[in-house]
Amino acid sequence: MTAALAAASVVGCVELKKFAAPEPPAVTSEWRELLGELRSFERRIGFRATKNFASFSTDRKSYPFCGQSSNRLLPYSYQDPAIRWLDAVSEDQCRDVGADTDVYFGEVEAWGEIGTPVTAAMLASTLDRFVYLIIHEDCHDQFQLPYGIEEPLCDIITHRAMAAFSSEKFRWYAIENRAIKNYARIGSRHVRSTIAFYGELEALYRRYERGEMTHDVLLSRRAQVFARAERAMELPAGQLNNINLANYMTYSRHYPTLERVADRLGPEIESVMEFFRHVDRVKPSADDIMKRHRITEQKSVAFVRAYEAALIETIDQVWAQRSSLPSSG
Repeated sequence: MTAALAAASVVGCVELKKFAAPEPPAVTSEWRELLGELRSFERRIGFRATKNFASFSTDRKSYPFCGQSSNRLLPYSYQDPAIRWLDAVSEDQCRDVGADTDVYFGEVEAWGEIGTPVTAAMLASTLDRFVYLIIHEDCHDQFQLPYGIEEPLCDIITHRAMAAFSSEKFRWYAIENRAIKNYARIGSRHVRSTIAFYGELEALYRRYERGEMTHDVLLSRRAQVFARAERAMELPAGQLNNINLANYMTYSRHYPTLERVADRLGPEIESVMEFFRHVDRVKPSADDIMKRHRITEQKSVAFVRAYEAALIETIDQVWAQRSSLPSSG
């Protein structure tokens, strides 16, 4: 290959990459019109109206959060009481901890189930992120499921809704269309990486708990896992620790199981909404789970695990009942 041909080939690859996964465009000043179109689309796929995004907040930029946890154990999810979540603290206050403590300080642009407004952080984000936030946070107001089920379910619904909405609104070659669909694809792909790397850390922590390695060796080896995970998940170097990986795992642990159910239900998002609304209606109560497993504390990780397992069992039962019904055709 000549130098000129090689250069042309490289340029072609770069241009193709930009075409397949373009830089997402910013949210424009016409965001209110976009919000209205998203709300109309949500109603067509079975969403009930919510109190979210009814106003623009001039004093609420975003929602800061702070998590702290010992690095001597691996939390199960963001609901694990091993993580201490703090409100109204600065980043310096959040990070003022001992050497054996992981810290996760950050901000989210919106928060469902509280009538969240449109925040300045949402309008400063990209179009694909804005669309994701609207649908995902509105999705939370459609169900009352344990968060370990509701987070991945709402991501599945959101990823599919984003793609469907984008196909309706934009031409197939438009940057907006490609950016929105790429966001959904990447979100789904990173689920598998999260599960795999969390599994590696679980194995390390089991060995540490059995006394097979020192704390220093544990930290050294988990740093290697985090480095590989950051590359796979396209995160900045040094960002991952036990807390934010457990947070990602809340969205990922049951995603493949729920996705298989959604796939069997077919391409219509309305069918997915209807099925999981039924699951929500017939699910066991928190009190039932506590009695069945003799759990005394609802905030315990034992309860979180048991409730999620009970929901997966309920989903299987509802699917079996659905499959046993005679076909209307």
